[in-house]
Amino acid sequence: MLKRKPNEAGILTQILVYIVLIIGVVISFFPFYLMFVSSTHTSGEILSLPPKLNIGSNLINNFKKLNDDIGILRVFFNSLFIAVVYTILTVLLSSMAGYAFAKFNFKGKKIFFAIVLATIMIPNQVLLVPLFDMMNKFGWINTYKAVLIPTLANAFGIFLMRQNMLSFPDSVIEAARIDGYGEFSIFFKIVLPTMRPALGALAIYMFMNQWNNFMWPLIVLRTKNMYTLPIALSTLNGMSRIDYGEIMLGTTIATLPIMIVFLIFQKQFIKGVLGGAVKG
Repeated sequence: MLKRKPNEAGILTQILVYIVLIIGVVISFFPFYLMFVSSTHTSGEILSLPPKLNIGSNLINNFKKLNDDIGILRVFFNSLFIAVVYTILTVLLSSMAGYAFAKFNFKGKKIFFAIVLATIMIPNQVLLVPLFDMMNKFGWINTYKAVLIPTLANAFGIFLMRQNMLSFPDSVIEAARIDGYGEFSIFFKIVLPTMRPALGALAIYMFMNQWNNFMWPLIVLRTKNMYTLPIALSTLNGMSRIDYGEIMLGTTIATLPIMIVFLIFQKQFIKGVLGGAVKG
């Protein structure tokens, strides 16, 4: 009886693994493909059986309807501006706080860090009423500030950056201080450049979190010209006649930036999350 050679068994195993992976990719990618294809069809074509899997010719009409109904260009700008500014500020504040917790010794350090972590356990819904009252007293209702400022200090971001910065050598910081570097110079010129994987992971998380944010912007934003994409798209379902092609196009536009950001920073995301998981 002939025995199969070890290298042949290894090749067959690799082929099987690749087949399973390809099937997984197709299954995962198909809903996005169907969403994009549906955005080029009319509602009648989308609801027809069997479903149409080819690209249609109604993309421009769907875009015109979408722009007439919700002002897609203005809404897209609102979402992009809020998400980008929020991401930059949150990453900066979280990295500075994480650096302070990781490398500075001060009275009450452990207590303050425990309080920061404890805020993660507070449901966001509990904070909606007091935050709304605060924004109303400040006169910030229906402004970008009301969406951005209340959630800038993110406990998860502080924790992630602190865990990654624990691994940075204290000797390098001390050497920089001896050479006459100030604390801000050490942080921005020496420490922060080595934290790119963690910064990339945090940037992806914060961008996606703010881009998909629905409840808080819905509460503080009042006029259509200030709406973000999730709020504007939700208004399409309330119309007497639902245009599924229009909705699919809006969903496609809302999904593309997240996919692009993740594809650009996916390596940093994986390294950053693993770095925060195994250190200190």
